[in-house]
Amino acid sequence: MPAIRDFEAAARDRLDPAHYDYFAGGAGDELTVRANEAAFARLALLPRVLRGAGSPRIGVTLLGSRAAMPVLVAPTAFHRLADPEGEKATARAAAAAETIMIVSMAATVAVEDVAAAAPGATLWFQLYVQPDMAFTEALVRRAEKAGCAALVVTVDSPARGRRDRDVRNGFDDLPAGMRCENLCDGGAGAGPVRPIVMSPVISWEHVDMLRRMTRLPIVLKGVTHPADARLALDHGVSALYVSNHGGRQLDTVPATVDLLPEIVAAVGGAVPVLMDGGIRRGTDVIKAMALGASAVAVGRPVIWGLAAGGECGVARVLGLLRDEVEHALTLCGLASPQDLEPGLVRRC
Repeated sequence: MPAIRDFEAAARDRLDPAHYDYFAGGAGDELTVRANEAAFARLALLPRVLRGAGSPRIGVTLLGSRAAMPVLVAPTAFHRLADPEGEKATARAAAAAETIMIVSMAATVAVEDVAAAAPGATLWFQLYVQPDMAFTEALVRRAEKAGCAALVVTVDSPARGRRDRDVRNGFDDLPAGMRCENLCDGGAGAGPVRPIVMSPVISWEHVDMLRRMTRLPIVLKGVTHPADARLALDHGVSALYVSNHGGRQLDTVPATVDLLPEIVAAVGGAVPVLMDGGIRRGTDVIKAMALGASAVAVGRPVIWGLAAGGECGVARVLGLLRDEVEHALTLCGLASPQDLEPGLVRRC
């Protein structure tokens, strides 16, 4: 039976070394990258017995979007580096798995084309708010028109993370024939491509402007401090997404699963709480949900599947995680993820 690590090994063999490093690497000494996975190893599960729960039901509904499992596709850039079909292949696999794909603003396929390639997919759109709010609004309108059901606003990036692997490899741009299609100045496929501006001037005021700009639910991605979680509620966001950007922004930020309980406590059930970072097994999903996550998202595992086998590779990764979630819930004696609670997890 394959594991996520098997897909990563296959991806490493197939990818250009600089591109593998781009996907696998992180900021600084990559302490946070390693911490995300290591934190799950320090959590143990305490299963219940004789519960008579039957086969588990693992579907979830998030902000009106239904997913057949509590594992979403996290926003990751540059899928065409991993497979010629890029985000189209990923979206088709997500649609087949009946889960939600969060399309990156830095996708190498335009959001309109991702939606057209996978008509059955449930898509959300990840957004870096740009200082040029007219351009930001144009991106929002494109996401709305493409049928995206939520905006996932990344808020942990007032500057770009310093990634030593990319510096060593001289990787600072996409190869010829690829570009960030959502950043075309004139809309899909039209005009020059703008750079993504990561600006320290972005503030809660911009969240308020977004809220007035669209009726789509707004998810804030990159919240790690409980005080910010409470502020987010004051600004009318629909969900929080605990993330340290996969360790790619500020090194030494704690593992997301360690941060999760404080964020969950801070919001007190007012909004769903999602998380990503270090999830490699179905047992990791169960641990995160026991600690209060409404669902989780996976980024690198999807890229490894895409690089190892295109659409089929992504489908296998998502299918593997779904099977492992069902198996872990069964062994914990639970009928659904909603039955998970913190007492089922112990820190070793």
